[in-house]
Amino acid sequence: MSDSPLIDSLVAAVEARPDDLTLRLHLAELLVGAARGQEAIGHAAQVLARDPGNAAAQRLMAAALAPVPEPGRQGAPGAAPGNQGGPGQQGGPGQQGAELGEFGPEPAKRGDSVDWVAMEQELGDIVPPRFAKTTDEPDPVQGHADRAFDVERSTITLADVGGMQEVKKRLEVSFLGPLKNPKLRSLFGKSLRGGLLLYGPPGCGKTFLARAVAGEMGASFISLSITDVLNMWIGSSERNLHDLFESARGHAPCVLFLDEIDALGHKRSQLNSSSMRTVVNQLLTELDGVDGNNDGVFVLAATNAPWDIDSALRRPGRLDRTLLVLPPDKPARAAILEYHLRDRPVAGIDLGKVAEITEHYSGADLAHLCETAAEFAMRDSIATGEIRMIGQADMVAAVREVRPSTDGWFATARNVAMFANESGEYDDLAAYLKKRKRS
Repeated sequence: MSDSPLIDSLVAAVEARPDDLTLRLHLAELLVGAARGQEAIGHAAQVLARDPGNAAAQRLMAAALAPVPEPGRQGAPGAAPGNQGGPGQQGGPGQQGAELGEFGPEPAKRGDSVDWVAMEQELGDIVPPRFAKTTDEPDPVQGHADRAFDVERSTITLADVGGMQEVKKRLEVSFLGPLKNPKLRSLFGKSLRGGLLLYGPPGCGKTFLARAVAGEMGASFISLSITDVLNMWIGSSERNLHDLFESARGHAPCVLFLDEIDALGHKRSQLNSSSMRTVVNQLLTELDGVDGNNDGVFVLAATNAPWDIDSALRRPGRLDRTLLVLPPDKPARAAILEYHLRDRPVAGIDLGKVAEITEHYSGADLAHLCETAAEFAMRDSIATGEIRMIGQADMVAAVREVRPSTDGWFATARNVAMFANESGEYDDLAAYLKKRKRS
């Protein structure tokens, strides 16, 4: 609770009606007047994300970004709202830059060395530090020996996944439908055991999708990687693998996610190490549930190279279903861009046009694109001493600099689809490559 009951009431109202832009603007205006600029930035950014041309939101963003004047100077607290760069102030980022020079150090000249200490003091309170460790965050080393500590509860669902409609349909049939309809499951003899292999270019959301499945099911989530299993002592790797599967069985229903499965389940014919071959054998045993009941354990595996996986892992009863996870389509790209720009100061960005020129970009590429555009705007702000928001020109410049990382993967996948698809397991990949060649 704050000192202002009116602001508290408006915060609750905005949470109940997040799409009411007029209400959100009124709250941002009050936050600016109460010298709570950091909170006002978030609300103004939400308005600009939905209505990039909103002049009132742009003025509020500029006012919230303006540095707080020191007491005793012109425009200090207690002066007229218009002198503080508030909502009633006319003008834009240019006038805001004048205030920056008035209340702070002299603007840095282009070509001169930047006074980073002064800039940090001046701008450090505009956006809080990112990736700060919370006080109650456990040390990553702690709990590693006890595998039960790795069991999570996912808070995201498939509704949080942009696009991927075909992927969602397949997941509904494979996992979610049988779980939600026990009578139909019994009628058709559908077991709750299952294995699904997600493959595709890196950075396209395979891990996020696995967490969303766990959240949709209300199931526990355990993520397994090669570092969780491999150990230098003979027999320890197999024991680690068995313990993780036992933990999943003990927390059923549970989604067990095997990330980079090609590292743990590489083709045994290509392995020179006998210890790695025994790890693959142990993985096959655990998938079969020989030493335990796998009912309620949903195995999802992800890889960028399905052609390197041992064929025994993909036989019926193990990872017998395969799903291609492709780069996001245009609506999904727009949603991803909006997500990564939501808390940044933006103005005049046409998400549809940016999504149009970022075909074949992965989700990770789009996140890097937004980061690069933010760097351009911040670089100009440092060089000129005038803080400005991220605009369409920054996004277009970032597109020219950041190229899609999926091209190399598709070059390799094309050879597999053309010359190693006798069984038809890559038919969906071949169909996509034909469509992509025509586009």
